[in-house]
Amino acid sequence: MRKIRVMIIDDSAVVRQVIRETLERMPDIEIVGVAADPLFALEKMKKDWPDVITLDVEMPRMDGITFLRKIMSERPTPVIMCSSLTEKAAETTMEALAAGAVAVITKPKLGVKEFLQEASDDIVTAVRSAARSNMRNIHPSRASVHRTAATSPALSASPPPKLTADAILASRAAGVTAMSKTTEGVVAIGTSTGGTQALEVVLTALPGVCPGMVIVQHMPEKFTAMFAERLNSICKVEVKEAQHGDRVIPGRALIAPGGRHMMLRRSGAQYIVEVVDGPLVNRHKPSVDVLFRSVAQVAGKNALGIIMTGMGDDGARGLKEMLDTGARTIAQDEASCVVFGMPKEAIKLGGASSIIPLEQIAREITGFR
Repeated sequence: MRKIRVMIIDDSAVVRQVIRETLERMPDIEIVGVAADPLFALEKMKKDWPDVITLDVEMPRMDGITFLRKIMSERPTPVIMCSSLTEKAAETTMEALAAGAVAVITKPKLGVKEFLQEASDDIVTAVRSAARSNMRNIHPSRASVHRTAATSPALSASPPPKLTADAILASRAAGVTAMSKTTEGVVAIGTSTGGTQALEVVLTALPGVCPGMVIVQHMPEKFTAMFAERLNSICKVEVKEAQHGDRVIPGRALIAPGGRHMMLRRSGAQYIVEVVDGPLVNRHKPSVDVLFRSVAQVAGKNALGIIMTGMGDDGARGLKEMLDTGARTIAQDEASCVVFGMPKEAIKLGGASSIIPLEQIAREITGFR
């Protein structure tokens, strides 16, 4: 079996040591080099190019963003960013990720060594997922040279138990039924790794008048507001980070805030969103399954469900539940995914009524209802 070859680039000796020790324990992963800054790393990489790079954002001599853009323009390679979970670092890291990185590890400013040790399983998962990324479908955002937003799920401090959406929905489902017919439909979208760029492709192609949308993109809590703001600046539709009680209306896309679950609720014939705290579901918060299963409960056949690029299986069960209640459901095809994980699992469960490439999704949304 060919091993996944990893280069670790970080100016912190502690971070380099802990990540190296974590990955070297895995029989399918090999460390081909470590470096304190990108210039040292580049010299090593010329002799032995890695399959995956872990990259710090703020480093001496050359910052992570500049290095990332150089790599993506010359020899695209899966990159996992390491960033402090602060407003300033989040903004910088999102710019780097919009330039083509596939994942982000958000680390605290204090207790970094302990955090990385506890998050070892998630670091390994991120590397394995990155190694499977289809780099042909990674395209730097057209707005990435400015203040941008793009990221992948943050890694939790330790692998939590894998709860289902019942942990959130069970207490709220009593007496909830979908109306047989409503004037306005709702589109529910779920995505993860590679999803920020995929969402930009879809949302920028939509006209100002289209069905209301509710979206879960796996993302850390300090990232979603900036992500929504940037999409809003380049889209004809209104894009905003969802707040509790927001209405789902035509021409508006509501993105679930990082660190919170979002569910669809009905107020008469109108749809609103409920934003709540709670445990991780499928090891994510927000969870696609929580959104999709709530949509199945309250919208039924008045909904369109779309699952796009991402690792894991979050959203697969929820998409199948939407289909079973009469909704139309779509899975992004393998050829256009960065990681064909979530759509693959939904297809395996029989939850997708159609499988289409990314470029056709906007047309399906526009034509819905």
